[in-house]
Amino acid sequence: MAEKTASMTSDEDSRPTSAAERKLGMRLVAWTRFIVIIPVLGLFIGSISMVVLATGEAVSSVGAIIAKQSSLKEATVAFIELADVYLLAIVLYIMALGLFELFIDNRLPLPAWLKIRHLEDLKEKLVSVVIVVLGVLFLGKVTEGSATYLELLYLGGGIALVSAALTYFVGRVLVKGHHDPQ
Repeated sequence: MAEKTASMTSDEDSRPTSAAERKLGMRLVAWTRFIVIIPVLGLFIGSISMVVLATGEAVSSVGAIIAKQSSLKEATVAFIELADVYLLAIVLYIMALGLFELFIDNRLPLPAWLKIRHLEDLKEKLVSVVIVVLGVLFLGKVTEGSATYLELLYLGGGIALVSAALTYFVGRVLVKGHHDPQ
């Protein structure tokens, strides 16, 4: 009798799941994608915060220029640094949109160049903006004039190497066919 109950228990454990159980499991998995709303909101809030802070800094810089409290060189450096902050805000915004589009709803009314269909699309857009941010950072250091030639050489070389590596990475993703050209 004990053998019979043991075999019944093992048979019951190996029974196939019903369609209702599979459907419930699929619903649960589908709903977990909405957890991505947390990083989307965090990135979006971060982006807005950076834009607001940078805009306040821009207004302050313009005020300093008008009041002749800032030289042209200082103003140039300030605005290059502001461009860097705005670009970083754009990176956060693109990441927020991309994650939202990938995981939550891909029907956002976005321009074609900002449509993200795959994670590779998001990586490609981010790499492009990161390279521009690095270029702006280098331009800011050159314009600032406080770095030595050797420091600029090291910084420029490092940025060039990182940019080349990122470009190679994106190129490899595209060449391997992971990117949908549509």
